[in-house]
Amino acid sequence: MRSTPNIRAIVVGIFIFIGITIFIITVLTLGSQHKTFEQAVTVKSFFNNVNGLQKGNNIWYSGVKVGTIGAVKLRDNGTVEVDMDIEKASIKFIPRDVKARLSTDGLIGNKIIEIYGGDPSGEKIQQGDVVSHDTLVDTDEMMKTLSKNNDNLYAITSNFKTISGKMAAGQGTLGRLFANDTLYYQLNNTMSILRNASQNLYILSANLALYSAKLNNKDGLANKIVTDTTIFANLQQTIVRLQHIADSSQTVINNLKATSNMVNDGLKDKNTPAGMFLHDDATAASMKVTLQNLQSASKKLDEDLEAIQHNFLLRHFFKKKARAEKKAAADSLHTN
Repeated sequence: MRSTPNIRAIVVGIFIFIGITIFIITVLTLGSQHKTFEQAVTVKSFFNNVNGLQKGNNIWYSGVKVGTIGAVKLRDNGTVEVDMDIEKASIKFIPRDVKARLSTDGLIGNKIIEIYGGDPSGEKIQQGDVVSHDTLVDTDEMMKTLSKNNDNLYAITSNFKTISGKMAAGQGTLGRLFANDTLYYQLNNTMSILRNASQNLYILSANLALYSAKLNNKDGLANKIVTDTTIFANLQQTIVRLQHIADSSQTVINNLKATSNMVNDGLKDKNTPAGMFLHDDATAASMKVTLQNLQSASKKLDEDLEAIQHNFLLRHFFKKKARAEKKAAADSLHTN
């Protein structure tokens, strides 16, 4: 009967031992995961908003866990002080001028602090250092931005759908261009005209290049005119002479104009001979009578000469003269 209580005590003792052993192993395992029992140095950083960061969250450097969050405390000025416990084993790899920023394990994972940057060849981080920080891109703000972008994209696609529908229906300039063959041919003709204009412009530029090349030819007249000072001086003298000739011509023209004016004035004045002849009726009538008398006298003189030719005293003279003229005309024909 005494053996039964002893066995029961032994069994209870074994279970208690096993439970204590499991508890110790669990504590050691969790402590190992959070590195509770490892030696660390504490540094600080100050944030305006830690977005749910808690004590015990991890600290990462270059993708490797190097410590945990020791404390998160709100300060009087509204900032949040974050104490970071960095493993001593990792101190030799972390520069003193690193920066800290809030991040997450994933898109919606636990909050962590990521330290980065710094000069690897500089001093290493030490106990009590204050690490500067960068602002974390808030996930909520990111989702709001994505939502706004989605709304904008929906509006853009809706507008494009409306525009494409109008284009398919032949509305608007582009719609008429796609649906109206006449507009297409007009646009094609316009492009042909522009193409011809560009070709003509190319030919013009080629001709200008050829002309400029000729100007650069030292044996050419154009180059000599531009570069030869002697030719330029001769041209300048020629221009001066032409200017003198033009001035002299202008003087002659002015004299002729004055003479013409004087003649016109004389013709208009009845007291001058020419004016009297043109404007005095009596003088004109007298001149007419004189011309008639001269015509009559000339006719009478012709009749007298005809009578003289038939006079027997001078008939032989005129016949001899006629034969001489006839012979001279015949000799002239033979000579030709």
